[in-house]
Amino acid sequence: MYPAPFEYLRPSTLDEALALLSSHGEDAKLLAGGHSLIPAMKLRLARPRFVVDIGRVSNLRYIREREGQIAVGAMTTHHDIEASDLLKERCPLLPEAAAQIGDVQVRNRGTIGGSLVHADPAADWPAAILALEAEIELAGPGGRRVVRADAFFVDLLQTAAASNEILCEIRVPATSRAVAYEKTQQKASGFAIAGVAVVVQGAENVRVGVTGVAAAPYRARAAEAALAAGAPGAEAIARAAARVGDGIQALGDIHASPEFRLHLAAVNAKRALTRALSL
Repeated sequence: MYPAPFEYLRPSTLDEALALLSSHGEDAKLLAGGHSLIPAMKLRLARPRFVVDIGRVSNLRYIREREGQIAVGAMTTHHDIEASDLLKERCPLLPEAAAQIGDVQVRNRGTIGGSLVHADPAADWPAAILALEAEIELAGPGGRRVVRADAFFVDLLQTAAASNEILCEIRVPATSRAVAYEKTQQKASGFAIAGVAVVVQGAENVRVGVTGVAAAPYRARAAEAALAAGAPGAEAIARAAARVGDGIQALGDIHASPEFRLHLAAVNAKRALTRALSL
């Protein structure tokens, strides 16, 4: 199917892109890598009158260390992250998660910023972003603001970003190598049916991010609390993994029932926790 008619706009700077969003309002949609918007337009699930392609905004594509954090530009591709020596050394969870996204073509074109703003419930990045307690910087007409990862994902395909804002940077802390991302994927697309990311920053600081299970990704606080209560042995990990779905209303579809999704989340949580804690 062909998309509905639209006007294609291609700004070369962030300020130009913001001006176009402000002037066209709800009639405009941003195009980053295009793997989410273009299929939706072809199915006519999305019918923007104006498509604002930010592919030429080159200063949004970078990976650099700054003041103890690693800053990743929103237009950085999944492949850039997968191949980054800096991230492999200083924040290895991001390259590990990137390597499990889609296929080579998707990783070469898709961007981390586009994926996060689209907020597909089966996307891989949210689990890692939550477990890393990332900061997300948004640019808008009134300037820039920073949103914590746990406040960014609101609901199904909804984030804290306003329609006239552009996600410009993701900031994550440097971590140890005690990290892991485990997922059960839908075979055709590679999307997560249940994905669990773990970051260990000390015996009493284990963070667990979950994607693919609910309408929005989430921190598995009950699992984290269970681990903090005692020594992280095999039995403690099993108990914590069993609580990864506490209080969560799981999604059900042709790929998995709500009960099976919660089961897969527990299985992947146990695998990720065991690997991150090297047990």
